[in-house]
Amino acid sequence: MTQQENTPIHDVLIVGAGISGIGLGIKLKEAGINNFVILEKAADLGGTWRDNTYPGCACDVPSALYSYSFAQKPDWTRAFAGQAEILDYVRQVAEQHDIPGDIHFNQCVERAQWREEKNLWEVQTADQFYLARTVVACSGYLHEPIIPNIPGLKDFTGTLFHSSRWDHEHELAGERVAVVGTGASAIQFVPEIQPKVKQLTLFQRTPQWVLPKPDHSIPKVEENFFRLPFTLNAWRKMLYGGFETFGIGFRRPAILKQIQKLGLAHLKVAIKDPELRAKLTPDYTLGCKRVLMSNNYYPALNKTNVDVFHTGLKEVRGNTLVGQDGSECEVDTIILGTGFFVTEPPIANHIYNDAGESLSDMWKDGMQAYRGTTIAGLPNAFMVLGPNLGIGHNSAFIVIEAQINYIVSTLTTMRDQQLQRIEVKADVQRDYNRKVQQDLQGTVWNTGGCSSYYLDKNGFNSVGFPWSTLEMQRLLKQFDRDNYTVTPAAQPVF
Repeated sequence: MTQQENTPIHDVLIVGAGISGIGLGIKLKEAGINNFVILEKAADLGGTWRDNTYPGCACDVPSALYSYSFAQKPDWTRAFAGQAEILDYVRQVAEQHDIPGDIHFNQCVERAQWREEKNLWEVQTADQFYLARTVVACSGYLHEPIIPNIPGLKDFTGTLFHSSRWDHEHELAGERVAVVGTGASAIQFVPEIQPKVKQLTLFQRTPQWVLPKPDHSIPKVEENFFRLPFTLNAWRKMLYGGFETFGIGFRRPAILKQIQKLGLAHLKVAIKDPELRAKLTPDYTLGCKRVLMSNNYYPALNKTNVDVFHTGLKEVRGNTLVGQDGSECEVDTIILGTGFFVTEPPIANHIYNDAGESLSDMWKDGMQAYRGTTIAGLPNAFMVLGPNLGIGHNSAFIVIEAQINYIVSTLTTMRDQQLQRIEVKADVQRDYNRKVQQDLQGTVWNTGGCSSYYLDKNGFNSVGFPWSTLEMQRLLKQFDRDNYTVTPAAQPVF
């Protein structure tokens, strides 16, 4: 790393200007911690809602719940907001709290390393060097798209792109299109492109549970109602309680087996062809994979220009795609709906301890952290949406805000008690994760009979959270100093 002379020392360096990074910046300012910087790899803020612009992109959590609790929006246009409206909302909240001025754009972190002798983090981007007392990784789950290693894919003679890097310049009308993967993104964009294309072929390794989506445009009378005092917050709390009740099923899968009857009924009503219905019927418990919602996915698959190949993609020969079962089709365009690196977050390749060991090396046997937020061996470092904080039943904002509260509590304690270094005790982290893994054993992710992004390549559940979000909020309510080794500062910090 190349250090410039007179490099300023930031109290907090945040990696990522998505929902997490922006929310943390707002709460740092409220706590009187103003000496922070947000490094953003792109030229604009917004994270996953900036990157994912595919047709039909929308949230699968109600709009009223998919927002900051401290910046609720009464005038959503739909019960489940679309990508553009969510991105506008995030931008507006950032502007209202003067966050853009704290963001350094086009600053992709190449290496962040803790320096024990300085009690500082050194952070290098392509053209800048930063020093910080603390670092917070806010790069999120849905960050780096997975491009599958399929023989011949790189030599495909047509157009190829991932759904999160949608090629809006490419015209799909009249083309033969293949979609590889049928997860959360595909069920949204498939109905949008189906009427335009000549032929649409889906390569489906595993069918998904798809429930009806109670979406609708919000009439003016409903919007006016939510502008009345307390109504919006009351509605938000009601939604939260309903989703939290649904979440009990993730810990008691027998409940979800009853709910999946709704999914079977939804499928039966929409798909009359018994052969196609058999292809689309899951053989695992609802909730084992991400629960999806759509009213137009099944109807799109009924159309005469759509084929569903119940197989993974084996290889590509020129413009011919070959399934694992030997089925073939010729296509002009391939769209990858193959998801993201969740159990192997790319940011882990760029974070190093004092000895020069990367976080990805530290996690080679599975991701682990303390309360999903701090990591033994990495002092003065935090991660939002870290290991074992994944929930399948509620809004990501619930998780993010709980972690932000914990991080701000820790930083204000460091300031008020003049601590220059904090690190979670290794035995505390070990005991916490032992309990996490013990209580995950009965969850639907571990017992539901599927492979999902909750389980890593070793079958280790490094993503799921085994308890309620009420318990999560309790665990992350305030900094628990006794579980950390702390070093008093020799001179004033923060």
